[in-house]
Amino acid sequence: MDNLRNRNTALVLIGAGLYILLGNLIGYFTVTAILVVGLGIYKLKSGENRTGYVLIGIGLMFLALSHLSIVFAVILISFGYYLVRSNQLQGNPSYTQRHNILESIRWNKEPWVLQNMAVWSIVGEMNLDLSLAIIEEPETTLLLQGVVGDIDIIVPDDIGVHIQSIILIGQTKIGLEQQDGLVTKMTWQSLNYDTAEHKVNITLSYVVGDVNVTVL
Repeated sequence: MDNLRNRNTALVLIGAGLYILLGNLIGYFTVTAILVVGLGIYKLKSGENRTGYVLIGIGLMFLALSHLSIVFAVILISFGYYLVRSNQLQGNPSYTQRHNILESIRWNKEPWVLQNMAVWSIVGEMNLDLSLAIIEEPETTLLLQGVVGDIDIIVPDDIGVHIQSIILIGQTKIGLEQQDGLVTKMTWQSLNYDTAEHKVNITLSYVVGDVNVTVL
């Protein structure tokens, strides 16, 4: 019991010392924000997704308020990366490009036409049900990128789908596979991709994101 108490006391002292040291180096407000983000990531790994995302959001908001120049730099880098990737689609006649501060796409209630598309937003919400998609070409590419994204995609079994997802902070779930935390990278391909009549290639890239792909 005494050893456990001494260990806990030592950890508290070390933690307090590091907090004071880092607070003097980069500011107490920044250190507190980083701790809140870290707690949010811990909650995500513990399965408390809602609490985790709330804490991460609060921590990032605190960081944004104290480091506006860094936030602006992240936005510029994200948009620049999007422009580089979207250039790959511009030769296609059915290519659509959208970039907004806020973006909300909900194509999950009625039939919709699937085209080559690149979308970038600072904050984006997308619900895509590919089982309702009217597909006009043998192969289609979707490029979805931004700073903060909440992405829900439904994949039917009659379409060949390839997904590549890169999320710096957050969660990616494709079928039964799931990754969460910092820098999650996942690549998934449906079993019928090589033989499917219609193929859809989806690239997802967000600084903070929650990606959920349901495979039917």
